[in-house]
Amino acid sequence: MDRSRLKEKKRVVVKIGSSSLTYPQTGEVNLIKLEKLVRELCDFRSRGIEAVLVSSGAIAVGARTLRLAGRPEEISLKQACASVGQARLMMIYQKLFAEYNCVASQILMTKNTMLNPINRRNAQNTFEKLLELGAVPIVNENDTISTYELQKLQQFGDNDTLSAIVTAMIGADLLILLSDIDGLYTEDPHTNPQAHFIDTVETLDEEMMRLGKGAVSAVGTGGMATKLSCARIATMAGADMIIANGSDVGILHELIEGRQKGTLFLANRDEKFDLGAFLEEQA
Repeated sequence: MDRSRLKEKKRVVVKIGSSSLTYPQTGEVNLIKLEKLVRELCDFRSRGIEAVLVSSGAIAVGARTLRLAGRPEEISLKQACASVGQARLMMIYQKLFAEYNCVASQILMTKNTMLNPINRRNAQNTFEKLLELGAVPIVNENDTISTYELQKLQQFGDNDTLSAIVTAMIGADLLILLSDIDGLYTEDPHTNPQAHFIDTVETLDEEMMRLGKGAVSAVGTGGMATKLSCARIATMAGADMIIANGSDVGILHELIEGRQKGTLFLANRDEKFDLGAFLEEQA
């Protein structure tokens, strides 16, 4: 399918996960990839595209910084790791964005930010003003104070879902989920090499939703089923969505130039879709 429509996007949300930000062998931050990611997002701004980054990794980075043996399971320990890791991540992001004369900001959200209409409106106003000022908001869940998100509930417990909610909240016209897989397949390609790649999804029906079976990353928390739920939110809100392999974050400029990479979910705006009502139903 012709993807020239992607060249016209003006407001893009990019989500990158923990497994894409760290080295699997050591758990340390992949600074080369992070620098390239920042360069891609700054180039978005140069193209006239407003960019929002939803970045996981606070707990993983904090755990490594505190020299823990692995990803913590205890809620309070996760919160402590998030506190350390979020500060460390933002320090790195601020330094890298400054290298390209761009301003990065931080927005930490919780379930209540999304559910409460006043809080949601305040968050939306903050996003709008930051984008108007040319900043790149970096969004994460506020794991330091919220335990609800850390329990990994399907609707709010991962940054895939958060990125879809942010997309709908700010009226973005494209959501890009960078993952450890090339896109959507008929089956899990890790277990079945005969699985067929799906280039474009025009209608996200129940049959398509059933394809969302896959292993959860050892570092991150989002599987393909969650990503398809995100696609439903984003497309109903009027945004296209792409699942693409984030092993090389240089894929970002290729995607908005219309290259045939990743799986494209076409926007299918539902005029009756109301984000607040939807979130209340899922809470």
